[in-house]
Amino acid sequence: MMARPVHAKRNGLKRLVASTSGVAGLEFALVSPILALILVATIDFGLVLYNRFNMGSAVSAAGNYAIVNAASVSSTNGTSLASQMAKIVANSHTANWADASIIVNNGPSASLNNGAMSTGGTPANADSCYCPTRSSAGLTWGSAMTCGAACSAGGIAGKFVTITASMPYAPIFSSYGLIRDGVLRTSTVVATN
Repeated sequence: MMARPVHAKRNGLKRLVASTSGVAGLEFALVSPILALILVATIDFGLVLYNRFNMGSAVSAAGNYAIVNAASVSSTNGTSLASQMAKIVANSHTANWADASIIVNNGPSASLNNGAMSTGGTPANADSCYCPTRSSAGLTWGSAMTCGAACSAGGIAGKFVTITASMPYAPIFSSYGLIRDGVLRTSTVVATN
């Protein structure tokens, strides 16, 4: 058996190194997992935003209902108003799509959780006016005031409705600063007078 000359071995090695066949496949194999990860993260973030916007839309619809039915912010009709608004939020996209919690002017309240309605609160409070303020713990109603009186923090004492929507949500990668404790939540306060 005769050995190949050394220069023939070097030429074969040079041709192998200089060959570009299969480079595109190798590059694709290296880059495709990164591209797939970016695609999945984009879809995940998009779904979080989609659900957040839908939740905001549901809260807005309930807020509009409260404004149109401002005369119902009272001790006699407050519980019915709260219940109807909870149904608007919870069923805005599909049945029992989200949980809802409504407080009508520091008085009657309604919660709709997993399709189960519960009402409570003190209906008589709905006849008073308040100067609610936001704090880190949520909304502080303060004491009842004369309707139309100036609030110490600015604004005018009036009647308000709080609307909160929530739904459990588990994103694939991160909470994106929008989800706390596995719950996607949004809320608003609506002035009804």
